[in-house]
Amino acid sequence: MLPRWRPTRLGITQRSTQVGSRMRPRIRLCVAVGLASASAAGGADWPQFNLDARHSGASYQEARINLSNVGSLHLRYAPVALPSVADGSPIFLEGVSTSDGPKDLVFVTTKDGTVIAIDVDTGDIRWSRQPATGPRYTTSSPAADPDRQFVYSYGLDGYVHKYRAGDGTESTGGGWPQLATLKPDVEKGSSALTIAVASGTPYLYVTNGGYPGDAGDYQGHVTAIDLSTGTQRVFNANCSDRTCHLTENGSGDCSRPQPDCPAVQTAIWARAGVVFVAELGQLFMATGNGRYNAVSGGSDWGDSVFAINPDGTGNGSGWPLDSYTPTEYQSLQDADADLGSTAPAILNVPAGSVVPHVAVQSGKDGMVRLLNLGDLSGRGGPGHVGGELQRFDLPQGGEVLTAPAVWVDPATGATWAYVANGRGLSGFRLGLGSGGVPRLSTVVPEAWTIATGGSSPIIANGVLFYASHAGIRAINPKTSELLWRDDTLGSIHWESPIVVNGRVYVTDETAHLLVYETGPEEHVIRRHLRRPVP
Repeated sequence: MLPRWRPTRLGITQRSTQVGSRMRPRIRLCVAVGLASASAAGGADWPQFNLDARHSGASYQEARINLSNVGSLHLRYAPVALPSVADGSPIFLEGVSTSDGPKDLVFVTTKDGTVIAIDVDTGDIRWSRQPATGPRYTTSSPAADPDRQFVYSYGLDGYVHKYRAGDGTESTGGGWPQLATLKPDVEKGSSALTIAVASGTPYLYVTNGGYPGDAGDYQGHVTAIDLSTGTQRVFNANCSDRTCHLTENGSGDCSRPQPDCPAVQTAIWARAGVVFVAELGQLFMATGNGRYNAVSGGSDWGDSVFAINPDGTGNGSGWPLDSYTPTEYQSLQDADADLGSTAPAILNVPAGSVVPHVAVQSGKDGMVRLLNLGDLSGRGGPGHVGGELQRFDLPQGGEVLTAPAVWVDPATGATWAYVANGRGLSGFRLGLGSGGVPRLSTVVPEAWTIATGGSSPIIANGVLFYASHAGIRAINPKTSELLWRDDTLGSIHWESPIVVNGRVYVTDETAHLLVYETGPEEHVIRRHLRRPVP
C-alpha cells in the first residue's frame, strides 16, 4: 500500500502501526520547530551488504535500538525521493569529512547505475554520480573502503568505480575504473560488492551473471581487485581454466584475441555475491544453473558452491580449491532451479562440534543444505558430487532468492540461521547430531516459521528486521514474536534494511529511501514535504 502523506502548515501526518501490548493505529503531528540531530553514542559504520565480508547480517555494535524500544520506531522525515529505484541495500559511514564538516552519510546504488550520498540528519542528497546510462541495469549495492575514504559502485558500463566519500570525486588512474565485464549487455552486475582484508591486503570483489531469461553469451565470474595495488584477477565459473575477462561471441583462450568460452550461464548472482571466511583464508560463492562437467574432468561449475583464494586464484590447475555440487545437478539445470540464487551463510558451530566450519546453503529448489566448509564434498577436494552434512525442505516452501542471516545469541551462545522468501521466514537453531556433527533443528522451540515473508533479514542488538510487501517488520529472533511494523514502505524486490546508530534505513520500489528512528515522535521535517511518486 502506498504511503499517504498530507502536507499541512505545520508538518505532515503519517500512518504507522506499532505491534505488541499497544497494537493500534496512530496519527502523529510533525511540528516544524527545528530538526534536532539524533546522533547515537558509540557510533559505527555499515560499510557493505549485510555489514561484513561474511555478509552475516548480524550487528552486535547496535546499542540504541533494542527489544524494549523497537516499538517506538517512526519515520524521521518523509521518504527521500531517489532518481531511480535502489534495488538493493544501503551502506552507511559515520562522520564523513565534507566541505560542511563531518556528516553521517548513507550511500545507495540505483538500477540506472547512479551512486548517491544522502545526509541522514536532513535527508538531503549530498552528491550523485552516474558514470554510464547503459546498456542495461544493475541491482548491485555499493561498498566502502576499509579506510572510509572511498565508496565503490558498479556502473552500467561494466566497470566498478571509485568515489571520494565526502564529495563524490571519482578516482581515475592506477587501474580505476576497474573492468568487471567486457559484455555488460548480457552480463549483469546483480550482487552487492564485497570488501575483505586477507593477510593485511584489502580486496574488492565484483561478481557477474546474466539478466533474467538466461539469454546470451554470458558466464558467471568474480573479479578480485587488490585495492593496495589496483591489480586484478578473474575466476570464471565456466572455463575456470581461463583466467581472463571473456568476450561476447569470441573464440580462443586467454592467450589469443577475443577469448571466450563455449559454455554459457553458471551465473554468480546471489545478493551477497561472495563471502570471505578469514579462519580458512578462502572466498566462497555459489553458481546458478549451467553446465557442470568437473566430475568428468571438465572446467564448468554450474549449480555448485566453490572456494578460491582471496586474490582470485584457484588451485593452480584451472580448478577452484574445493567444491560442492548436489548429486541432482542435472535436474537443477533442467528445471532452472539455481543452487546459487543465494550464497553460503557461515555459521558458528557449538562447542564439541567435530566439524569446525559450516555454512547453510539454500536455492531456487527450496532445499536447505548444511555444508562442511573445510571439505565441501567430503571427498578431500574439488570435482565431486554430494557430501552435504544435512538437507531438508524449507518449511514455508518456495524458492529462495535472498541472503540468509546468521546470529549468535549473546545470552546463550547459540547460533541461529534465518531464511526468508516470498512465502515466509524461518529460523533454525544450530545444534549437534550424532557423533558431534552439526545439525540445524527443525523442531519448535529451536525452529520456527511465520507466513509473512520478505527480503534478506538482518539482526541488530537482538531484533530481527526485514522488508516485505506487508511493510517493514521487526520480530524477536528467538520466538518470531512481531514487535513492530510500518506499512509506509512501498513494494519491494531485492531491497533489504540496515540498522546502525539507532536508525533503520531501507529503500523500496517506489524509488524512495525511508529512515526510521526511536524516541519522541514530534520532530522537525525540513524540505521534505513532497509526495512520493506513485
